[in-house]
Amino acid sequence: MRKVTLGVANSLDNFIARKDHAVDWLSWTDEVNDIMTEFWKTIDTVVMGRKTYEVAVENGMTAYPGVANYVFSRTMKKSPDKRVKIIAEDAVEFIWRPKGQEGKGICLMGGGELARPLFEANLIDEISLNIQPLLLGSGIPLFHAMVRQIDLEPLVCKVLRSSSIYVTYRVKRAQH
Repeated sequence: MRKVTLGVANSLDNFIARKDHAVDWLSWTDEVNDIMTEFWKTIDTVVMGRKTYEVAVENGMTAYPGVANYVFSRTMKKSPDKRVKIIAEDAVEFIWRPKGQEGKGICLMGGGELARPLFEANLIDEISLNIQPLLLGSGIPLFHAMVRQIDLEPLVCKVLRSSSIYVTYRVKRAQH
């Protein structure tokens, strides 16, 4: 079974963007690039929601190279990049299929709106955060209200030279 990892950068007060979706506060360093380069070797699929994708396009990233790119949207009909497939079906139903197949990991980029139903369906296995050393005060939250508690186990915690913190958690599965 393939591993699904939620990967995101967030402020210390758990926002992933300003209210206007701006991410001008994100710090991208060589050290973060090195972490991402190693992580990229473990995945072959990137999924994201429409809002996260629109921010990526505004910042010049239309598709991630070398991986399958999927964007979940019921309103977007076409991507500016033919390497990106727009998926109008339910994200939970869609992710169940590749998760059970052979392959490398699946990375869920950004948004808490897309992550919430995937958490509730037990589809997310790990969370990797690049916690930026600032408080935005308001904005788009990383996590949205869920129907149950999600227990986590820390795997990695590293203070980066930029003063951000890179942390990875494994999602604990309920023991039956």
